[in-house]
Amino acid sequence: MRSRAICEPPQLLCCVISCQADRNMLQIGIEPDGSADWRVESGVDDLKADILMVDDEPNNLLALEGLLEPLGQNLLRAQSGEEALRLVLKHNPAVILLDVRMPGMDGFETARMIRRRERSRHTPIIFLTGVSREMESAFRGYEVGAVDYLVKPLVPEVLRSKVSVCVDLHRKNAALSNEIRERKIAEEHLRESEVQLRALAARLISVREEERTRIAREIHDELGQVLTGLKMDVMWLAKRLAGTEKPLVEKTEVMCSLIDSTVHLIRRISTGLRPEILDDMGLVAAIGWQANEFQKRMGMRCRLKLPEDQALLDKELSTTVFRIFQEILTNIARHAKASSVNVQLSISDDFLKLKVADDGIGISESQIRGQGSLGLLGMQERAQLFGGAQLFGGEVSIQGTSGRGTTVLVSIPMSRPHA
Repeated sequence: MRSRAICEPPQLLCCVISCQADRNMLQIGIEPDGSADWRVESGVDDLKADILMVDDEPNNLLALEGLLEPLGQNLLRAQSGEEALRLVLKHNPAVILLDVRMPGMDGFETARMIRRRERSRHTPIIFLTGVSREMESAFRGYEVGAVDYLVKPLVPEVLRSKVSVCVDLHRKNAALSNEIRERKIAEEHLRESEVQLRALAARLISVREEERTRIAREIHDELGQVLTGLKMDVMWLAKRLAGTEKPLVEKTEVMCSLIDSTVHLIRRISTGLRPEILDDMGLVAAIGWQANEFQKRMGMRCRLKLPEDQALLDKELSTTVFRIFQEILTNIARHAKASSVNVQLSISDDFLKLKVADDGIGISESQIRGQGSLGLLGMQERAQLFGGAQLFGGEVSIQGTSGRGTTVLVSIPMSRPHA
């Protein structure tokens, strides 16, 4: 079967195709006789694509309409380069069919103007020419951004095939752009959620510390005073008992001993909730005290290297570092099977660094990143956060070697970055 063709004057033919919906799927079917069957399968919310045809000859526009009408798209017309540029501003071109000869703004100048606009900078341009001797103009066309060159008489199937490929690429690009935009929106929402969660975590930590301080103070003051008064009453009663009432005297002694042990228990609970030494003497003294308590309780030797000067640190930073240190010692006691622990604290104008190393069994990378490592995650969150939604910007790094122990390094900037 011979292909149909049309003969047209060598005038500028400019066709701009704009896709309005990325779900349109153009399907090309081949009939038994070899002719192309052009159908557009549309979705429920599908819109047709816009095809802008530009030519100064109305007959050429009519001819192009006849060729492109089987595509089932919206056909728009313009009769000059200036009018084409105005329509390009309103539509998103998918392909431009462009001939050189046109009065006023010629094809090359039109192509340059199209390429200067950000929106149409990457729009494919296909030049059309009427005679083969104008092929030398194709090189100029490629210089201004052409992607193909067709010679008249045009073969309808070839023209529609090239236009359809450009439309399909345009739609895929639009779908990809929408996907990228949606992902950026999702990432922005994720970042906002992360900031909100960090703010909530910081607030929960702050509230917990405030509650610990309040409970520790009430236990120490209220219960301590009650027990002290009770002991004084028992001692007063013991002095007034006759010597013949030895069993009662012994009972008062047992009661005094029980009161003393209860007072010690209250002090231990109160100190566990909020050590007074942290508020009264600062972080350095609190680190030393906690290490000595750990050594007496666990039987592990603790070597300390602490600053000689008691640096003035704010309450939030001191509390954060002290709680991280407590969590490190707790992990050593539970998992390390160590015999000694080295603790080093350094404070400079730029950073506060705490290094704790044990000689235990070591920790693996899978254990560090495992689901059960909530204590490690808590240390990292504490190093990054302090009250409100602001950040310390600190880091906690953990390194372990099998059979050679684990080292935890805490580094917190002294100058706080903005959230």
